[in-house]
Amino acid sequence: MIAVDWGTSSFRAYRLDRDGAVLEQRSAAAGLLACQGNFEAALAQRLSGWDDATVVMAGMIGSRNGWHEVPYVDCPAGAEQIAAGMLEVAAAAFTGRRLFIAPGVRYRPVIGTPEVMRGEEVQLLGLAPRLAPGEPHTLCLPGTHSKWAVLDDGRLTSFRTAMTGELYALLTRHSLLATSMDPHAGDDAAAFARGLATARSDGGLPSHLFSVRTLALFGELTPAQAPSYLSGLLVGHELEGLAPSAGRVHLIGNVELTRRYERALRARGLEPVGHSDTLSASGLHQLARHRRLID
Repeated sequence: MIAVDWGTSSFRAYRLDRDGAVLEQRSAAAGLLACQGNFEAALAQRLSGWDDATVVMAGMIGSRNGWHEVPYVDCPAGAEQIAAGMLEVAAAAFTGRRLFIAPGVRYRPVIGTPEVMRGEEVQLLGLAPRLAPGEPHTLCLPGTHSKWAVLDDGRLTSFRTAMTGELYALLTRHSLLATSMDPHAGDDAAAFARGLATARSDGGLPSHLFSVRTLALFGELTPAQAPSYLSGLLVGHELEGLAPSAGRVHLIGNVELTRRYERALRARGLEPVGHSDTLSASGLHQLARHRRLID
């Protein structure tokens, strides 16, 4: 089969054997934004030369702005419930083959606002078999919209979202704070740690953000340090609101981003455990098995 993780800005495809092992993989900056109105042709181009009979996709391709909107499945949800919600898609370019798009997942807490995800759920399913059964596990997927989720016996029971990455991008490009920053600066561990510490002090995020400006004015924060300090502030406030008070947190994502979260979690006395962001293939393979699309 072929597993496809198709998001807003990126496209990743994996050719899998019967047991779910990756035989080949491809990636491109060919997300939804680059393929609007041309999804079938874009998919055919990206999968050229791969003739496997089954293609299972996940991510924003199943959103309202994607190829076909696939309704959300409600929490608690495991591979069986998500597989049942997959939508089969007809495509002339794939005659004789079967294409499916996985649904996203919706969580409605008793108190609070609704949450949704599309794409992250297959990464969580990919990790689930590696986690100890009989106990809940906390997972964090850092990114533009970071997700904090709880898996219990392979089922996604709850999750929350933090727009940390998007806030960082907006503030470093389109705010007054941008004038105090070197946009090409690398990671400064000390400045990041200072931002984490500030996030745990009194005042709240709107007040703490202005400290980027004042520390720069008084020469206590250089333009090269300011982006890391801001990152520490934002990640620190994310953890203040969503991280558990103790225990282990599983991180799924690219090394550069999860490395910062590892430092932030350790600073709070938590135990981070890192995992690759290529778990989607395993999750999609599970969905295909539960839907009986493969042996």
